[in-house]
Amino acid sequence: MSSESTIEDGIDDATIEDGIDDAAATVGSVWPIHSFVTANPLSGFEDMPFGEAVTQAADLLGGRGYPSRETFRAALDDGRIDPETLESELADRGYDADPETLLERVDTGVGSAVPDGESETPDDETDTDAEEVDRVLTKWLSAFLDEGHAAWSMPNRGDGFYAAFREMAPHDDEIPDSGVVASLPETPIEAIEAVLEPYPEGQWVPVFEEQLAALPGWTGLIKQRAGDEGAWQSAHPITLAEYLAVRLALCDGFDVDIEPSTGPDTPGSDPTDEIAEAFLSAWEASYRSEVVEHVASESRERGESGSSERPDAQLVFCIDTRSEVIRRHIEATGEYDTHGYAGFFGVPMEYQGYDAEVPVDACPPILDAQHRVSEVPTDRDTQERHDRLSSVREVAGGVVKKLKTNPASAFGFVENAGSGYGLALAARTLVPGRVRDLLDTADDAVPDAHEFCDQIVQHQHTHADGLPVGLTHEEKVEYAATAFELMGWTEFGRLVAFVGHASETTNNPYDSSLDCGACAGNPGGPNARVLAAICADPDVKAALRERGFDLPDDTVFIAGEHNTTTDEIELYGEVPESHADDLDRLRADLDEARGNAAAERVESMGGDASEGVDDAERRAADWAETRPEWGLAGNAGFVVGPRELTSDLDLDGRAFLHSYDWSTDPDGDALGAIFAGPMVVTQWINAQYYFSTVDNAVYGSGSKVTQNPVGNVGVYQGNGGDLMTGLPLQSLMAADDDPYHQPLRLSTVVHAPVEQVTDALADQEEVTRLLDNDWLSLTVVDPTQDHRAFEYERDMEWQPLSEPPATEPERPAAPEPAVADD
Repeated sequence: MSSESTIEDGIDDATIEDGIDDAAATVGSVWPIHSFVTANPLSGFEDMPFGEAVTQAADLLGGRGYPSRETFRAALDDGRIDPETLESELADRGYDADPETLLERVDTGVGSAVPDGESETPDDETDTDAEEVDRVLTKWLSAFLDEGHAAWSMPNRGDGFYAAFREMAPHDDEIPDSGVVASLPETPIEAIEAVLEPYPEGQWVPVFEEQLAALPGWTGLIKQRAGDEGAWQSAHPITLAEYLAVRLALCDGFDVDIEPSTGPDTPGSDPTDEIAEAFLSAWEASYRSEVVEHVASESRERGESGSSERPDAQLVFCIDTRSEVIRRHIEATGEYDTHGYAGFFGVPMEYQGYDAEVPVDACPPILDAQHRVSEVPTDRDTQERHDRLSSVREVAGGVVKKLKTNPASAFGFVENAGSGYGLALAARTLVPGRVRDLLDTADDAVPDAHEFCDQIVQHQHTHADGLPVGLTHEEKVEYAATAFELMGWTEFGRLVAFVGHASETTNNPYDSSLDCGACAGNPGGPNARVLAAICADPDVKAALRERGFDLPDDTVFIAGEHNTTTDEIELYGEVPESHADDLDRLRADLDEARGNAAAERVESMGGDASEGVDDAERRAADWAETRPEWGLAGNAGFVVGPRELTSDLDLDGRAFLHSYDWSTDPDGDALGAIFAGPMVVTQWINAQYYFSTVDNAVYGSGSKVTQNPVGNVGVYQGNGGDLMTGLPLQSLMAADDDPYHQPLRLSTVVHAPVEQVTDALADQEEVTRLLDNDWLSLTVVDPTQDHRAFEYERDMEWQPLSEPPATEPERPAAPEPAVADD
């Protein structure tokens, strides 16, 4: 190594910090498992084309980028890939051989991932030393980053990770007494300087990249935590610089070579990946064409007339794919309109529940909370009954937990309570439904917080952790108006229900992944209550009327929460006597819809549809159930437009649905907001499911059966190592060799004039980058051009999917979009 570029007089701190920031761009953020947020594990590669991104990620992280040969063959055999579309995609890439012959060249998927505890490194000695670095480092990371799980806390966490490790390292016999780690400098930057001294500056960023990629689960968690500045980070701070300082010092002590690999030669077109890309694109196009054709057909048939009858009620659900199922069944029970809106209901807030120790974010990770909303008791008698019964339950649960986890008492607990505890476990396994009924009976005796608490929605002249408490009048009006504008509302029913969603599951580390992603992995009921309270405010109603919303005097706003595991919908709040019958009828119809929806969901999980609700409740209560529900598995499409365009279509719980009426959005502002927010979030979700399916060992989290939770922040496979970053096999696979989730990139379909869509995209640089790089697709059904479909190519150009009719109907001429050459 040349000495000309080595460090002689020290390294500028800013240079190191900038280098760490550059290297960290390739590491995807990982949220703690108690508030699991689905995100693209390759988010750091989204500035390059998809094919190039998966190649570079494979080199850095070791994961596959495309579905396996077996997955493609199953899709082809099942008719999910149209043969003509496949031939066209292959021909576009220069292949004219038989698809079956070409498919043999696609990787089978077997052996794509490194088994736990093993390595691809041929040098066994180096490999062993590197494993020692990982083992020691992850031991201290798990202790430091624990979020309330450990009974005994690591000392000195308040000083930060590097300082705490520096204090504890001399007492750890597993740490070598040599190199930089034997005498750690005072600051992390100084430690990094010491280890980097023999290396030229051009290698620093590659060194950082490879060291961050060595444990992407832990580093992704640190990246997210350091950027979030939440309660745990404030109390126990850690940065990627501190992490790298400790890791590099350990590498120095264990004599692990950190010189970065040269990586692959100049990237070229891998024929195997090109063929896989053709099969993937054909599969996506086959799915998308069915949705586009139906939307275009319904657009032609219905025109712009819409429905003129006032519905009995309007129900607004999250755009979540699970909402599509329950919405279909609700609409079938009566004169109900259902709508889709982001599940945080447009209010970016931090929420403090009555029983919660700390507030939680209740908005998408791409937004910062702007308000603190808390529950405050208003009914003292009910509050006291809640507190009394809750304290008994919590004390009993806490005693059992301490007895089980405390080494000094665990054996005595097993000896003295073993038979009774064993019976309880047996009951949860053999008759979980009955156990749930008993627990429900006990829980029913404990009033829910919403029964005796109000939310502080009105603005208070105080701040909590820098956030204003509540909302001003102007803010409330704006949030309500934005909701109505994004959904294209011009008429209102007698009842309007905002319905958030949450899941119900037992003994499931991934339970938050089944809650509302738009609420950062938390239940959406609180957000629904906030928007309902805003819209019910008389002053807000008056202001909305002044802004042109025809809001009838008899419209009543209520809130609710949809249990996506059992399909039960609980409605909150009181209504005036004039609306009591409306509410009773709605509750009865929701119960009927629940039965039908539960039957559909249970059947999709291989159960007996006739046992729909009972089986759904059993799954929710069974402590050994690895798949209480499918979550968002199967997601593939995002439809933005009036509900009438999809109301007659069974989308099989695979599409996100956002209500939108282009005619009420002449400037395209609402559509731009949908692109910038909900579409980006759905792309995150879609990418998480995609990569967790194509390579579960690298981008997912393996089987739940062999997972071990750690620190309330994540799970291991086995008893240590890296945090697993994605979804478990049971959330994706119907069987070991049978994917339930079809790994497709997101297909977005928008009902609007293509010129209006182009204008809305003009200021959305992040969205257009995703589109130009093929991370998702966008198709527009243009109602002003005979309902023809146009597919986004790149650089704001569109490809028409059909020829214009021979005779155009008489209407004002709309400008033709910029059309890509064939």
